[in-house]
Amino acid sequence: MSNRNHKLKTEYQDILLLLGWTAIAVGLRLTLLASKPPWTDEFSTLVFSLGNSFLGVPLNQVIALDTLLQPLQRNPNHGVVQVVQNLITESNHPPLYFVLAHLWMNFWLPQSTDLVSVWVARSLPALLGAVSIPAIYGLSWLSFRSRLVSQLAAAMMAVSPYGIFLAQEARHYTLAILWVIASLSCLAIAIRRLEYRQLIPLWLVIVWVAANFLGMATHYFFVLTLCAEAIVLSVLWWRQHRRTRFRLMWSADPWWQILLVAVGTFLGGLVWLPVFFQNNYGSDLTDWIQNGSNGLLVLLNPIFQALAAWLTMISLLPVEARQLPIVIASGFVMLIFFLWALPWLYRGIKVKLTQSKTRLMTRVFVGIVCSAIALFFFFTYVFGIDLTRGARYNFVYFPAVMVLLGASLAVCWRTPDQQGKRAVALIWLMGLLSAITVVCNLGYQKYYRPDLMLEIMQNASRSPILIATTHKTHVQIGEMMGLGREFKLAGIDTPQFLLARETSAPTTTLQQAVNNFPRPLDLWLINFHAPLAVDSCTFDALSSPPVNGYNYQLYRCN
Repeated sequence: MSNRNHKLKTEYQDILLLLGWTAIAVGLRLTLLASKPPWTDEFSTLVFSLGNSFLGVPLNQVIALDTLLQPLQRNPNHGVVQVVQNLITESNHPPLYFVLAHLWMNFWLPQSTDLVSVWVARSLPALLGAVSIPAIYGLSWLSFRSRLVSQLAAAMMAVSPYGIFLAQEARHYTLAILWVIASLSCLAIAIRRLEYRQLIPLWLVIVWVAANFLGMATHYFFVLTLCAEAIVLSVLWWRQHRRTRFRLMWSADPWWQILLVAVGTFLGGLVWLPVFFQNNYGSDLTDWIQNGSNGLLVLLNPIFQALAAWLTMISLLPVEARQLPIVIASGFVMLIFFLWALPWLYRGIKVKLTQSKTRLMTRVFVGIVCSAIALFFFFTYVFGIDLTRGARYNFVYFPAVMVLLGASLAVCWRTPDQQGKRAVALIWLMGLLSAITVVCNLGYQKYYRPDLMLEIMQNASRSPILIATTHKTHVQIGEMMGLGREFKLAGIDTPQFLLARETSAPTTTLQQAVNNFPRPLDLWLINFHAPLAVDSCTFDALSSPPVNGYNYQLYRCN
């Protein structure tokens, strides 16, 4: 009876502790959620999730602020069909998350005709990010059958600065992370079955294929997770069957169920191929990821970009602060921290690899992480598609890193002296400080700062404002929407905008617009990528600082 009571007490404490990590995760992810201005990718999410389109924004003509921001307003006549249709024709993303976001925003803002709430839009991925804490606990339990490993993985996931960075954006990455966790959970169960030559049940095959299909319906890069799983399973198959000279039996070999999962996943992926290849905007929207560096930078940039993404899964202090002393101090502290922490983490993984009960699963998750990283570098160096430029793409193996981190910290925690427990506590506290850094926009800063751009324009302009940019895709519309939203929030409705199509003589379009505009005029050229020659306007060499995402010039036309 006492053993049963002790077991119940342990389970009760385990649940309470997990709820504590989840509460911390929710609190961090919802803190200052709407304080940072949305950037272009988030505007894409907002517009498409509302069932709206960017095609209605007029090009090559001067438009008012309300016209620019109209796609950010809810249209009661637009439903899920419009969401899917506009997304397929104008973007390069699968529709699952956008459909869920559409339902989410309609639930909370059923009658609103104002600009869509950034807090509501971001709250969905924030809450999905919090769900990943119990989810990573479950994955760790299925993998290592250890409450300690599971709790430590959940604790680190709760405060991971990388996880919070993804969770505080109105994007689909936290949902994709949940599908990665689901797929890896199925993999963990299957590995256990394969280890003991037990058949994989049909329900697991169905759940695994469904998780993989939903993952691809959320983000196409989920395929990289599947490729990493395939590499690990292929190595395991080779090791098992080289002893039996590759003799397979339909009735007794569980690898046939693995093959069934692979076939089902492949057929599910075929659904998205026509959608992916018929998109006319894909190449333009992904130009930024092409490796355009020259010389030695082609080799070095991806390495440093990848290294930065790996480190920030655990720690990120204010290295993006404006004050140079804070940047230097933060970088120094992070360097000292990693020089101290990495030997602890390496030792933990090494111990797990030597223990018979944990060796296989540790190898599997190390294989997942290494295979995914190898795929990133393969695409970068072979095809010139630099996947390391987008830190967010590391979602494909982020949960596996958290599981390995929990397993390693569990070894540290069990060391006979107190040093191991202190090390675990310090690593978690560093994660918490890093999480606060991201929440306060001192790390993983937004790529665009329209709020700072607005301050400069307000201080410098004394006449009516015309803001002009060149247009290539809806990315440029999103850049202008960021500025327009800041003007709207400040109660300023007077600025007007010009989006000059890059392919139709944008310089001429600009000159015609300026000629027809009343004087005096302050002409702001922002990210205007075309030869410039504006008659009757004088360039004003401002002494204002540069602004993330906005390359600006001011011309005064009198």
